[in-house]
Amino acid sequence: MRSYDLGLQELPFFQGLKPDEVENFIEAVGAVVKRYERGARILQAYEKNERIGILAEGEALVVAEDRFGNESVGHRLERGALFGCSSAILPDFASPTAIDAVSDVLVLWVPYPALLTAGPRLGRIHGIVMRNLLVAFSRKNILMVQRLELLSQKTLRERLILYLLQRSKRQHSRRVKVPGRVQLAKELECNRSALTREIGLMKAQGVLECQDDWMEFHDEQMEERR
Repeated sequence: MRSYDLGLQELPFFQGLKPDEVENFIEAVGAVVKRYERGARILQAYEKNERIGILAEGEALVVAEDRFGNESVGHRLERGALFGCSSAILPDFASPTAIDAVSDVLVLWVPYPALLTAGPRLGRIHGIVMRNLLVAFSRKNILMVQRLELLSQKTLRERLILYLLQRSKRQHSRRVKVPGRVQLAKELECNRSALTREIGLMKAQGVLECQDDWMEFHDEQMEERR
């Protein structure tokens, strides 16, 4: 399957490259596209890994796993997201995170050792990709800071509002896509029943509109109620 059939040139990792340049990069580093079915484990925790994964299609979930096999659900990954970077770049680091497919997904696997040595063959293409990789790392750090801020909120309502505001900024829309209530409760690290009650209260007060897969927070209504 060719890169332009998947629209890989549209992904942040390849921003600034033309379809034929993306093809050249994939061939030069030996990157491969692999399909995973919904529910499949894409990347195991604590296992040796030398590849950077790029989500080309579908959605996945970050799952933290401790040494006793206990799992806690992290954030979702959408098209264009990178994963496996820490274990690929730091071979002695046993990453405690796994990646699960939420839907049927396509992953472009880029061998990190080949990426490092491909510069002389790829020229400017290599420079653009490495720049994009640094940008992705910086954005990931921002997301980590945002999650710390989210979980530091004192009340469930404050946590939910901040969650929606963060997603609104990333999705460039007041009406944002959200996961199901079970997953949302896990991401907010709260009780599902408590979350359902809070959503109901906010809807009754006119500060929240929602369906199963989207929510829209009305901050102007919140201001009026103060």
